[in-house]
Amino acid sequence: MKKAKRSQDAVLPTPGELRLLRILWRIGEGSIEDILKAADESPVPNYKTVQTLLRIMERKGQVDHSQKGRAFVFRPLIGRNDVHRLSIRDVMKKYFTGSRTELLVELLRDERIPARELRELENLIRERRKEHLQG
Repeated sequence: MKKAKRSQDAVLPTPGELRLLRILWRIGEGSIEDILKAADESPVPNYKTVQTLLRIMERKGQVDHSQKGRAFVFRPLIGRNDVHRLSIRDVMKKYFTGSRTELLVELLRDERIPARELRELENLIRERRKEHLQG
């Protein structure tokens, strides 16, 4: 069997893969039957479709499996933060020529940012500046 890629090599999940990852993040690990039972969408995904997606996700390094009895039990290899980082990088690359500054400037131009969030951003920038100066 081909060895799965490490999670940092993972690619951005497709919408279908993301749905399965969200279920696995919620339940921790599970067989296809467990995943189908935990699916909160209607109609419930098809068993074969989920099986195929999980195989693809394993090749991409997004999930791994172990065998318990006759069932394969799947667990996520990437977390929400990994997916968020991949998503942000993808958006930066596609729409902001890879520039963090352009992305942040566009976000800050949004007039609907609550004052609390602006304070959080200011604090984060101050922390990063300190880290940069110390490191």
